[in-house]
Amino acid sequence: MNILTQIARILVAVTFIFSGFVKLVDPLGSAYKFEEYFGADVLNLDFLSPYALQFSIILILAEIMLGVMLLVGFKAKLTVWSLFFITLLFLFLTWYSAYYNKVTDCGCFGDAITLTPWETFYKNIILIALILVLIKGVYDIQPIISEFFVKIVTIVSLLSFIFITFFVLKHLPIVDFRAYAVGKNIPEGMVSPEGAAKPIFEDTWIYKVDGVDKKYTTEEKPWNIEGATFVDRKTKTIEEGYVPPIHDFTMEIDGEDITDILMQKERLMLIVAYDLQKAKVEGLQKIKELSEKALQNGYTVYFFSASTNKDYLKIKAKYNFEFDLLFCDETTLKTIVRANPGIVILNKGVVKEKRSWVDADKVKLE
Repeated sequence: MNILTQIARILVAVTFIFSGFVKLVDPLGSAYKFEEYFGADVLNLDFLSPYALQFSIILILAEIMLGVMLLVGFKAKLTVWSLFFITLLFLFLTWYSAYYNKVTDCGCFGDAITLTPWETFYKNIILIALILVLIKGVYDIQPIISEFFVKIVTIVSLLSFIFITFFVLKHLPIVDFRAYAVGKNIPEGMVSPEGAAKPIFEDTWIYKVDGVDKKYTTEEKPWNIEGATFVDRKTKTIEEGYVPPIHDFTMEIDGEDITDILMQKERLMLIVAYDLQKAKVEGLQKIKELSEKALQNGYTVYFFSASTNKDYLKIKAKYNFEFDLLFCDETTLKTIVRANPGIVILNKGVVKEKRSWVDADKVKLE
């Protein structure tokens, strides 16, 4: 039983440390996932959305610290029961997401490993089983060297993790697992390989027939029914198929998609701000100085936002920006760079550099 306990101890500890670390280096990613869970379409807890980042930080620190504490053997009983209850919470959330098809990616391993809700649910079932082994053998979980040593390791670990959290919030993630990381080729990331599995969808058609709304399959061809009036169509995904790493990236100006044109530019600077109304004032001021230098060095510069052109015109007039606005989906912009505003330098679609507005003065204008 002692051997089984130690195996379970290592497996659970490593899982929690890895899961916590990949989120620790990018806490905003977890915050966005919390916002998704709190939304009206999932848990309907919109009043908690403003505190998504705080929830994210607390959960990440709890997750990685419990892994460290279990590994070194600090406060074994408290650690094991905490792991049990936190995994129980994850189990419920992933079951809810999977059963009701609410959140397609739970974000349990950040952007490092993408799991479907059902895959995550089964992963949590295995974790619960391992933790039950730990509960039964909790007295076999002893400090790896001494109580004093594991206490020091725990304190140092906590302080280190807090430092990393606030460092990446101020700057950018120290490890970037996303499809827009430095060195990635955006056009290549949008292409599906030859022979890739195609998604399979099932449509349910709702037509009004004789004054009553009725549901039909595509095979029934309700549009051929005499006097039938279209009401709605609902699409259900049967098989996901292959989804390219980048599948929602567009660059629109006045309703025209100019992505292909801009992906050929050798010197392209994008000032990314998913929401101009929430953009940091200090950031916009630093962006002004950087954009002027970029234009002088032959760069094509655009603001890249999900805000309206009307909102941008106010900002443009206030800061006397000399470039136009490109539109893109807000979720995509949050994925591209974890800053509002942030700077992205592209060379023929390849990401050469990314910076938060805090580090605008470090951008290399070659």
